[in-house]
Amino acid sequence: MRNRTVTRSIILSMVLTHWISPVQAESLSDQDRAEINRLRAAQGHSSDDITSLIEQVNKAGERGLPVESLANKVKEGLAKGIDPKRIDPVLRQMTARLESAHEVLQEAKGRGLAEGNRQRALETMAEAFARGATADEVRELSRLSQEGRHKATQEELAAGAKSLAVMKEGKISSNDGTALVGEGIKQGYRSSDLLDLGREVKRRGSDFQEGRASLKALREQVRRGERGDRLFKDKDRGESGSGSGRGDRGDRDDRGGRGGRDDSDRERVDRSDRLDRSDRSERGDRSDRIERPEKVERPDRSDRSGRGRDH
Repeated sequence: MRNRTVTRSIILSMVLTHWISPVQAESLSDQDRAEINRLRAAQGHSSDDITSLIEQVNKAGERGLPVESLANKVKEGLAKGIDPKRIDPVLRQMTARLESAHEVLQEAKGRGLAEGNRQRALETMAEAFARGATADEVRELSRLSQEGRHKATQEELAAGAKSLAVMKEGKISSNDGTALVGEGIKQGYRSSDLLDLGREVKRRGSDFQEGRASLKALREQVRRGERGDRLFKDKDRGESGSGSGRGDRGDRDDRGGRGGRDDSDRERVDRSDRLDRSDRSERGDRSDRIERPEKVERPDRSDRSGRGRDH
């Protein structure tokens, strides 16, 4: 009777483990396979040349890694005319990062983090590793996330890891960046908020290093519940009024965040100014190539054909 009870317990444990952490096996779709073969043939490669690439993708899919991302990397390389032998190590490196991402996310899930969008979490975490985040930093972020009342997801953890990696690119220390991002996760920042936070801190990296801004004060704002889209608005207005700051540091922006949109606004204003100056002066710098024929034809007053002014 005792042995039967033990056996039932083991079986139940195995069933529960499989239910909690299933391996979502995938394989290369017929559509992706056909596209890869089309690109292979267009570049003059034999089917044997891409066999190892397809095998890599399928084996990764069996381990629950996102096949679509890996297939896209193969197609991208072939479309650019890259030899399959050179695609192979890139694909292996990408697969290794996805495996590392899968491991830390499974650990986080075991600690109670909800899954969220699994594929997006894997891809974002892999990119975080590619940009310099480490597994230990992710584990610390996971630990910090559990101190708040907000139930974080794996997707938010991955976005936090990428945000930290971006901050480190701006010369922010791992400890300071981890504490700030961890506070954001605890306060319920969405994935997009966490990514924006990383970009904004990176853009102001020199301010934090030289004491013009304080990461401790910024973290306190987050702890008090200041939303991500409000953290830097007052600072931006102050910089604009003083005539320094944003414009001087535009080259340090991590493109894709709010800084990128501000740069686009300035570019539109600059283009408008240039167009106004062009209207006021037909011989402006931008019109040199177009205006030279007019200078040659103008002395001939008898020519009424307008060829000199016809663009």
